[in-house]
Amino acid sequence: MNYFAHALRHLDKPHFLAGLALPDLLSVVDRQVRLRARRIEPILDDLTEHDEQVARGILQHLDDDRWFHGTPGFYHVTGAIGADFRKLLGPDDTWRCGFLGHIVCELLLDAELARQVPGKLQEYYELMETWKPHAIQELVNQLAERSTTRLAEFIGLFIRERFLFDYVDDDRLLYRLNQVMRRVQLQPLPVETRSVLARGRETVRASLVNLLPPEHYPELACLVDVASS
Repeated sequence: MNYFAHALRHLDKPHFLAGLALPDLLSVVDRQVRLRARRIEPILDDLTEHDEQVARGILQHLDDDRWFHGTPGFYHVTGAIGADFRKLLGPDDTWRCGFLGHIVCELLLDAELARQVPGKLQEYYELMETWKPHAIQELVNQLAERSTTRLAEFIGLFIRERFLFDYVDDDRLLYRLNQVMRRVQLQPLPVETRSVLARGRETVRASLVNLLPPEHYPELACLVDVASS
């Protein structure tokens, strides 16, 4: 799951939201800093109220991803998108296509949720403005085995860039994907990728009930049109 899919059920808890975002933020800015449940759970009772909410958000993120990445819906959608990328990029580009199937599924899920609940993504960004980046970085350095000096600055950039809004448009999403490609030192994607993204949107929309089944995420079922997808 990506930022907005993690966050949508919890827009009433700004500190918790910060924790939900942290594993993904760190994967961009400082991949060597990992947040592990085995380090966080034993010290929850020793944290301040706000820090505990951030820490519980981290744990929720880890639990969400553990569940989501094992679902048949995720397997089906990532497989379909990855197969589309193989048709475009060639059958020998197996690793990059598998990687793209995974991340594009998650980015398009965020885009579909933003489409279905207008205004909620803006609300998410408004709540981010209440975060205290340096305090969050200090907490991460308390919770993780390695420390970081880059997180606070990146949180500010993440809020200013508002790049989650770019996911709803194929051209802007392709631009963001090529930023990812550069970061992980993979070849950039051609303009023809836009057709893969367009078909991927249809696949995610048609598979929403399998990606976010109401029995697992009842709160989301009240917000999005999963029943008719």
